[in-house]
Amino acid sequence: MNAGFTTLDYMIFIAYALLIMSLGLWISRSKKGVEKDSKDYFLAGGTLSWWAIGASLIAANISAEHFIGMSGSGFRIGLGIAAYEWIAALTLILVAKYLLPLMIEKKIYTMPQLAKERYGKGVSFFFSFFWLLVYVFVNLTSVAWLGALAMEQILGFPREYGVPALLVFAGIYSIYGGLKAVAWTDVIQVVFLVGGGLITAWFALDAVGGDTGGAIQGFVTVLQKVREVPSDLHFNMIIDRNLDIDGTVFKDLPGLAVIFGAMWLTNLGYWGFNQYIIQKGLAAKNLKEAKKGLIFGAYLKILIPIIVIIPGITAYVLFNHPDLQHTLVGLDGTIQVADEAYPWLLRNFAPAGIRGLAFAALVAAVVSSLASMLNSTSTIFTLDIYRDMVKPNASEHQMVKVGRITAFVALVIAIISAKPLLGGLDQAFQYIQEYTGFIYPGVVVVFGMGLLWKRATNRAALWTTIATIPAGILMKIALPDLPFIIRMGYVCIVLITLAVVLVLTDSHQVKAKPVSEKHHGMLTRAGWYFGIGAAVTFIAGVIWGTPLFDFNLLNLGFNSIFMMSALLVFLSIIMFTNASSGRQDDKAYDFEPDLFDTDGKFAAGAFGIVLIIVALYAYFW
Repeated sequence: MNAGFTTLDYMIFIAYALLIMSLGLWISRSKKGVEKDSKDYFLAGGTLSWWAIGASLIAANISAEHFIGMSGSGFRIGLGIAAYEWIAALTLILVAKYLLPLMIEKKIYTMPQLAKERYGKGVSFFFSFFWLLVYVFVNLTSVAWLGALAMEQILGFPREYGVPALLVFAGIYSIYGGLKAVAWTDVIQVVFLVGGGLITAWFALDAVGGDTGGAIQGFVTVLQKVREVPSDLHFNMIIDRNLDIDGTVFKDLPGLAVIFGAMWLTNLGYWGFNQYIIQKGLAAKNLKEAKKGLIFGAYLKILIPIIVIIPGITAYVLFNHPDLQHTLVGLDGTIQVADEAYPWLLRNFAPAGIRGLAFAALVAAVVSSLASMLNSTSTIFTLDIYRDMVKPNASEHQMVKVGRITAFVALVIAIISAKPLLGGLDQAFQYIQEYTGFIYPGVVVVFGMGLLWKRATNRAALWTTIATIPAGILMKIALPDLPFIIRMGYVCIVLITLAVVLVLTDSHQVKAKPVSEKHHGMLTRAGWYFGIGAAVTFIAGVIWGTPLFDFNLLNLGFNSIFMMSALLVFLSIIMFTNASSGRQDDKAYDFEPDLFDTDGKFAAGAFGIVLIIVALYAYFW
């Protein structure tokens, strides 16, 4: 099987591979007599512009888990899975305005470095260990496996060779050149992945639309076919359990939990505190460029469902509506598991020439993500374990060398472990979300209070960190049938309660530095706003999120709102104590409210994102 690839398709794909490899190695070169130091290798020398940041963010984020995994979820679940993308766009606004400014001002290189400076080596080591496990055994393996699956489905290239081929391709320039090579090749990769993805979606819809209808009519037809069946939820953003016949869709996307619940934890943890993502913002020329880059990335995120989810829904409609199945005549293969949907579409609907371009887009998505993950794995191990715990006086040359060795070792481990971990899955995207969800509640609580709460202490952070994974495992054992998004929210409530009690009872604090009258007023007002929001959401949760009343909305997952109440209470306590408490941790970060100021362009960009997402949710509710 080679998907009908012509000589032109192969030429286009080979040209792409040579372009990326050549560009990556060219950027990786050092000036004669000048050796890369750790900032050059791990943070691109602090030289990235807004468009490079935004492009690199999305190229690092969009990978086989989207083209293959999310498209598979579109085939099996529907548009509701787009919540991960559209809530992410809103999250990027919050990260750009409130989190990134603090990190850049404090000259943060890595998230474990932040943990060490704010809390101490114990918390830093735990999170270094967590992230390394996630990158190697969840992220690298899943992206490489799904990319290899696509190569097998499209080209007939055996999966056992595809995994090492993709990892080695990504490793050649990323291991040698570091973040600068990754970021600048990502600028090219994002053009391929967005352009190629849109082209594949266009031709699949065009096939549905017929000779006279075109792609626009094809989308209208797909939408009509889904909505003809009342129980078909493929174009519902909010899933009602009462309409979900077998309960499988609600378990993955439990109604309003995507708006009120732990999907915010997933996105804040991923976009705010995930090393291989936030590293792009930390490498910016300055804070203004970093903020613009994140807003640019948010607009690109809004496009992603068109590129990957709509094709998956299109494949589902073709296979499930008899009056459209004449379109399948003469097509190659079928879809055995959901994650085969996108390769099947690409194999059958992209024309010669375009097929090579679209396949290059898919491989670009895989390779760019693998390169970013390898670079961040080496960054965390080198700066947070090797330099801090093994050789504190390591030279710049030694750190760059260790970084390269670490990336190579991670690459080898991922090659060996990919098949045992992912060989039997139907939707790898859900595997990734659930198992990274075991650490995101702890990540958000510990790093969030570390940045924002002056009273947060090492003891509170350490025990909250230690409790994170056991709390997630115990909650899964105790409530195995509860959707993991709601379950993650309950874990967050437990961790917030633990953190607050430990902080407020910790005597290892020093006298607080006084805050200005302006700062005091702003913090107090924010505390009241968050407190009122917490009260409103808690009352709403009691009324509509519990079985106390017959008119409850448990069928829409309204019980997820209690996590929002807990977060708002947490923020209220942070604001009030920052304003008025006479105690603080001796390692607390000081900051002035002016740090969070933004200009009119940022506000306009953020408002545009919010407006688009509200309109999308209103139409596809």
